[in-house]
Amino acid sequence: MTDRVALYPGTFDPVTNGHLDVIGRAARLVDRLVIGVAMNIGKGPLFSLEERAELVSAETAAIASRTGCVIEVRPFTGLLVAFAREVGAQMIVRGLRAVSDFDYEFQMCGMNARLDPEIETVFLMASERNHFISSRFVKEIAQLGGDVSSFVPALTLERTLAKVRK
Repeated sequence: MTDRVALYPGTFDPVTNGHLDVIGRAARLVDRLVIGVAMNIGKGPLFSLEERAELVSAETAAIASRTGCVIEVRPFTGLLVAFAREVGAQMIVRGLRAVSDFDYEFQMCGMNARLDPEIETVFLMASERNHFISSRFVKEIAQLGGDVSSFVPALTLERTLAKVRK
């Protein structure tokens, strides 16, 4: 029997409690979860690609330990389905927070299915306590001096505050 491998892609700038919620739930469904940290300069990242990958690795170590799932964090550029093939993923995991996410995700799912029909997209709804959290809002609130401590894990909070204070 082959391992069940999933890819959870995102920019993770910064990684939020919402991301960790989806990662924890996805880790219970698969044997190996690859978290693809995307280079997306169009979003104006606060953290470098390497910093984001390092933070995701640190923040997901406890999830891997708790679930027994192998969690691998890898930066990537280029086409998502090509990266999914490269890591041996049979599925792409996407988190949905609100109806506004659905339209974009629905279109992306269709395009990815056309590019590689062997790779399924699986949607996990954000839990009720995390459905409103977005990295963009976390960055904006932190840059304006607001309290983001309930939206991100401790290490990410520390690093985010250090970045916005510069």
